[in-house]
Amino acid sequence: MENVKLEVNDKEIPLNEIMGNVISNIVDGFLDALKDIPEVRKKINLEITF
Repeated sequence: MENVKLEVNDKEIPLNEIMGNVISNIVDGFLDALKDIPEVRKKINLEITF
C-alpha cells in the first residue's frame, strides 16, 4: 500500500485511501514517461512552489 502525505502551506491535508491511490498512480504514471528513472521506486518526494 502506498503512503501518500499532502501538505499545503505546511499544513497536512488528510487524504482518504482513494485519493491517496489516485495521487500515487498519477505521479507513478508521470515517472514512467521520463527517462533515467529507476523502475523500482521506494520513495518519491515532490515539492511544488508557487
